Amino acid sequence: MKNIATGLAIAALAATGVEAQENRRNRVAPAPVYDIAPGLGHFTDDVLFGEVWLRKELAPRDRSLITVAALVSTGKTGQIPGHTRRALDNGVTPAEIGELITQLALYTGWPNAISAVTEVKKVFDERKIGPATASAAPPITLESASEAARAATVNRSVAPTAPALADLTNRVLFGDLWRRAELAPRDRSLVTMAALIAIGQPEQLPFHANRAMDNGLTRIEAAEVATHLGFYAGWPRAMSAVPVLEKVFAGRDAAVKPGAAATGEIRVVRATPENTATGPAAQFTGQVQVSGRYRGDEPARIGGGTVTFAAGARTAWHTHPLGQTLYIISGRGWVQKEGGPREEVGPGDVVWIPPHVRHWHGATASEPMSHFAIAEALNGSAVTWQELVPNEIYKAGAK
Repeated sequence: MKNIATGLAIAALAATGVEAQENRRNRVAPAPVYDIAPGLGHFTDDVLFGEVWLRKELAPRDRSLITVAALVSTGKTGQIPGHTRRALDNGVTPAEIGELITQLALYTGWPNAISAVTEVKKVFDERKIGPATASAAPPITLESASEAARAATVNRSVAPTAPALADLTNRVLFGDLWRRAELAPRDRSLVTMAALIAIGQPEQLPFHANRAMDNGLTRIEAAEVATHLGFYAGWPRAMSAVPVLEKVFAGRDAAVKPGAAATGEIRVVRATPENTATGPAAQFTGQVQVSGRYRGDEPARIGGGTVTFAAGARTAWHTHPLGQTLYIISGRGWVQKEGGPREEVGPGDVVWIPPHVRHWHGATASEPMSHFAIAEALNGSAVTWQELVPNEIYKAGAK
């Protein structure tokens, strides 16, 4: 009987040891946390990583982006390496991490950014990640009407007092940084929002929350950013962001867009001179007019407009992440994918360009053409513009 009791006791101790070992294996918080603040260990393991990081309202990649953004923007360098590793594991590329730091240098200061570089370099060395190279992709084209309104606000409210700051805002911050292809527009907005919440700048949040949703962030995702950052920036800053987001959501519901016939329901974009713009020289060759440009409200991703090409005018080479449809309204035109034949199109023809196919389209050399273009945005971007089509390719239809 004594031997049986002894065996049971040993088995119980062994089971306890296995259970303790399993508990240690499931722990995320550093070991000293359990010695000094066991409650913190519980909230770290069971709530932050056992619940919040598993919520479906944001993808793990997005959670890593906003977490690293919060750590960089608040100078929490000790936590940056661990979350850089997690970000890489969650699909954030080394180039995107570097561009996140670049973005936040202008929003939360150079000292934080330089300190972050030092910590990230340790992880890159550890994983044998080589030096970064600049993206070969062309600059992202920002929506012209929104940019014109933003620049006008800066020129009106900032330039009279700080003209150099206004110039740098328009020329460097939005004319250069926000157009860099190393981060998708949605991701750039996401990390900027996260930084503003983390450093307690809710007065700057309305513009960037609206911009983020224009770039493809959903309301559920925007709200989840604040929820997640409650753990990384603290409850007061997360709670301060909530009424700001509430007003942004309400404003988007109530806003009457230009030319709207009914609030929040039917929108009519009138054929007026104010809704017509000249095609930018970086994207078009020849005389091109863009009119009736529109963009659907989320969750729709559709947008488009009417483009009129003078004889000899055409687009630059470009691609669409989700493809494009062209409906030929009038005239005669050409469309060509790289490596394929040049196709002639006329009134009533419908052209489908598949996703990521490099192509151009425009009028023939002797006759103008108008078409209605429709495309869907992916992560806030509906088109990637590339170089202009040279005359020899346009005229010959060469491959």
